[in-house]
Amino acid sequence: SYEEDVLRNPFSLKHWWWYLEFKAKAPKKQRYLIFERAVKNLPGSYKLWFRYLTERAFDCRNLPLDDIAYEEANAAFERALVTMHKMPRIWLDYLKFLIQQKRVTKIRRTFDRSLRALPILQHNRVWPLYLRFVQSARIPELAVRVYRRFLKMEPDRVEEFIDYLKKIKSWNEAAVQLAELVNSDKFVSQYGKSKYDLWKDLLNIITKNPGAITSLNVDAVIRSGIRRFPHQVGHLWCALAEFYVTDGRFVKAKDIYEEALNTVSTVRDFSVVFDAYSQYEESMLAAKMDVAEEDDVDDDEEGEGGLNPSDEVDWRMMRLEHLMERRKLLLNSVLLRQNPHNVPQWHERVQLFKDDPIKAITTFSKAVATVDPAKATGRPHTLWIAFAKFYESHGDLKNARVIFGKATQVAYRGVDDLASVWCAYAEMELRHRKYDLARGVMRKACVMPDKGTGPRADDTSVKVQKRLHKSTKLWAFYADLEENLGTLESACAVYESMLDLKVVTPQIVLNYAALLEENKFFERAYRAYEKGLDLFKFPHAFPIWIAYLRRFLTRYKGKKKERARDLFEQAVSKITTKNARRLYLLYAKYEEDYGLARRAMDVLARACKAVDKKERAAMYSIYIKRVADLFGVTKSREIYHEAIKEVPEKDLKPMCLRYADLERKLGEIDRARSIYQYTAQYCSPERDPDFWEAWKTFEVQHGNEDTYTEMLRVRRSVVGQFATVQLLPTDVIAKAEESKRQQSRRKKRDTSEMSILEEKAREAAGGPVPMEELEKPKTPPPAPIAASASKNPEEIDFDDDDDIDIEEKAVPDAVFGSASAAEKGLGAKARFKQKNK
Repeated sequence: SYEEDVLRNPFSLKHWWWYLEFKAKAPKKQRYLIFERAVKNLPGSYKLWFRYLTERAFDCRNLPLDDIAYEEANAAFERALVTMHKMPRIWLDYLKFLIQQKRVTKIRRTFDRSLRALPILQHNRVWPLYLRFVQSARIPELAVRVYRRFLKMEPDRVEEFIDYLKKIKSWNEAAVQLAELVNSDKFVSQYGKSKYDLWKDLLNIITKNPGAITSLNVDAVIRSGIRRFPHQVGHLWCALAEFYVTDGRFVKAKDIYEEALNTVSTVRDFSVVFDAYSQYEESMLAAKMDVAEEDDVDDDEEGEGGLNPSDEVDWRMMRLEHLMERRKLLLNSVLLRQNPHNVPQWHERVQLFKDDPIKAITTFSKAVATVDPAKATGRPHTLWIAFAKFYESHGDLKNARVIFGKATQVAYRGVDDLASVWCAYAEMELRHRKYDLARGVMRKACVMPDKGTGPRADDTSVKVQKRLHKSTKLWAFYADLEENLGTLESACAVYESMLDLKVVTPQIVLNYAALLEENKFFERAYRAYEKGLDLFKFPHAFPIWIAYLRRFLTRYKGKKKERARDLFEQAVSKITTKNARRLYLLYAKYEEDYGLARRAMDVLARACKAVDKKERAAMYSIYIKRVADLFGVTKSREIYHEAIKEVPEKDLKPMCLRYADLERKLGEIDRARSIYQYTAQYCSPERDPDFWEAWKTFEVQHGNEDTYTEMLRVRRSVVGQFATVQLLPTDVIAKAEESKRQQSRRKKRDTSEMSILEEKAREAAGGPVPMEELEKPKTPPPAPIAASASKNPEEIDFDDDDDIDIEEKAVPDAVFGSASAAEKGLGAKARFKQKNK
């Protein structure tokens, strides 16, 4: 029935397909016959051809290669390609089938036919199989030709070709391909290699196989890499030298190493090249030593270069030692190539030639000609000075002066450099006892401008030689020279010129004044001080004022009081808080020694307000001590009051303790207790336990149970006060204040006696008690607290009641000092009131 169907419908694919399915287990020849009939009627059926050819190829898998079945299968493939030549799958199956037969020529030609028959967009399916075939065929020439054709289609895959060339050791072709890659700006490595990585691959091929490279100029290729990759110059030079070493051209390799050492411009590249060069010399020396030991050469027989082996070993040893000795010089050359304006390196280079005067002079000449002061690293003037000193050290003062003369004409960056040259010039003359020449040099350097003070020292728009007169260093040296070698008038003229040009320092003013005082020109010295003071402000004027005042007071003492006071007033009117203490103390000491004690105290009072806050407590201590010594301890109370208001909080505690101790010694127990209560506001029991211990001791010695209880109550309130002092955010502070107001309202409703006492104590601790309240005496409560809701019995009465009775105690006479006899019987408060009246 299937046969009848295909006869009735010879062009129906499904009937032929059903027929083949039915004959699936039929013999091969019968199935082949049906396939042949089917494809003959349907030559364009890919489905029939594919199944037919697959079955043909599968049936040949275990047959020997010379079996006729292969030829029949090949013929079937050829017939299929007549109509299926655009089907890449048919071509691939045919090619794989041919590869199994190992018929290289037929396979190659079939590959070529497939590439010609298939569209170019489908070539990518053929080329991978083609490349695998040529690699497995082990015919390098065929593979190279196929790869070259392939690279015309896929130029980005040239690295695969290079890998294959390395595999077959075709070094010349691999080097040519790599050279093309490194010179191509558009190439992007599929392996992610950089251009330098490709260069490294090229160098490895060239250096390890120098004899196989015939198509490249290796020297030119590597030198182009040196120019192209400046960060790898050292390695590239070493690669070039290694190429010549491997090629056996040792002299050329040595020349390359020398050229590299004289060309590289970084220390890293120098280290790479020098290490490679030294290793090369060591290996050559070791090889020559081995040859000398192994070969028994007669003394008359000559080796390389006309030397016998033993002499050649000595020559190689000498070359290696010479190379090691040159290392510092070569490294210095590298650093100078890197920066030819590096002054310290030029100095170091001169030191390398210290044993060769000719080379040292040549180096100095090259240095001063090369270094540009505007670009120099370091101080360029030191080169000129060292150059001149070199001639001086060899006794050639004439040339040294010539060098200094040229050095003074160089356009340095700053005035200080040119001034240093002139000073070094004068110092050279001094070393050789040419004093007049030294003074002449400085006179030539310190030329006053035609009018005015000339341009500023830092005005770079003006040539440095025209700004030289603004150099304080130069003028100071000139002044010192004239002071020691010239006359008084010449020295004074130099100092006056410095003052006119405003190139002095406070120390120079002091030196000028000291010179005049040594020669008994006191008034001129004072005028020098005043000129210096006109030029400087505080704090720079402070040492001048101190020296001026001390010298004036030492000379005149108490003779010219008004002039001295005028000087002091001028000084203190301009003084800064940092320097005020010393000047005011000097003023007060003068008034004590030669003036009035009252004026001295006024000066100390002004000093307490003029000094820095950090020194205010110490200044008040001095003031209190002097008042107590001159006017009695009772006069110091007013100063204590003022000091407690003015001193910083950190100095308040010791000041108040001294004040309380004074009142205790005078028998004023209530006043002392008031001072303790005032100070307690600033003293935390945890931070200042010494204060609370002192108050406790005071109450134990001089108080009673009520005053001690009051002290404990104040302590508790202060503890609460310091416990609540925190740095809180704004919203938390607002809540805390609201809570505090609510507590205050609740406490107002509470009429208990203890609540009232605690509230008043907390209010008393909340803010500082005015020091005026300390003037009002306080007495402890004489009786126990009476129960009252409207008045606190423990409250201290601060009303100024002159009729209050104060218990008086006898005070020792030593306390009163110079107090009159009429006052000895009176109490402290009565004496104080009498004084005020």
